[in-house]
Amino acid sequence: MKSMNLTIENIEEMHKITKALGSADRLKILEQLNHGSMNLAEISEKLSLPLSTVSHNIGILKNANLINISRQPGIRGSMCLCSRKTDDIVIKLSMEEKNDMKQYYMDMPIGHYTDSKVHPICGLANYSYKIGFEDEPNSFYDLERVTAQILWFRHGYVEYRFSNQILLSNIPYGVELSFEACSEAPNYRNNWPSDITLWVNNVEIGTWTSPGDFGGRKGKLNPPWWPSASTQYGILKTWHTDTEGSFIDGAKVSDVVLSDLKLSSKDHIAVRIGVKKDAQNPGGFNLFGEKFGDYNQNILMRIDYKEKV
Repeated sequence: MKSMNLTIENIEEMHKITKALGSADRLKILEQLNHGSMNLAEISEKLSLPLSTVSHNIGILKNANLINISRQPGIRGSMCLCSRKTDDIVIKLSMEEKNDMKQYYMDMPIGHYTDSKVHPICGLANYSYKIGFEDEPNSFYDLERVTAQILWFRHGYVEYRFSNQILLSNIPYGVELSFEACSEAPNYRNNWPSDITLWVNNVEIGTWTSPGDFGGRKGKLNPPWWPSASTQYGILKTWHTDTEGSFIDGAKVSDVVLSDLKLSSKDHIAVRIGVKKDAQNPGGFNLFGEKFGDYNQNILMRIDYKEKV
């Protein structure tokens, strides 16, 4: 979950944000982006607003740091793709307390895994073509795997190594990971549950049951060549561990706390995502990068920390 914190001490920033939110049209645009990335024409059609009005309001929202705009190739040249940048805005009017908590973000492309053990059905693809051979686990070691924008397997895992350098001189108070994922069935099957598990430094954080392998419409970011009969998009999930426990989208899933993860014990933070062979719902796994699915992001890690005194 991406949050924005506003304080009365920064009047200029607060005024810019509140002004951007002080329009019914702009609030409707943000509401539409709650469902995924959209281009200007799609927003215009959904809200029955002139394209010029949408473009003007999108500029104000971008200037207020509330949305991201990226350019993607389209049929008639490039198009602007808009996505929501912030999930929560916390406004603090009091100046009595100062929160010295800081946040450090790391963006991990999905093809940059350092270890994998996958079983067919399995495969990878980048924005232009499939990598290696389908249903061949050795394709996960193809040199082009680093360009992957979608990967899938029946059961197994992929593991990533994140830097913990920020903790050399700081104290962690929380770690958060978010990524877009879903189940894996032949072609796609919207009702196909799968138990997807996350581990950090070999500690099992918890399991999320994906309700299905989603298709029936094109993923908002998918390239034109990607088959319409294949998996199209996933669900953006957020995993968070702090001193109170571990949570998925705010709901507690385990009693694993931050100290259990020993984030500073090695020269990296190992993050493993996968489906256990003996899972109650062994329905496979699809992982989406920033150019596939519905959400313009890779695997995003956030570390909450305070400076050592």
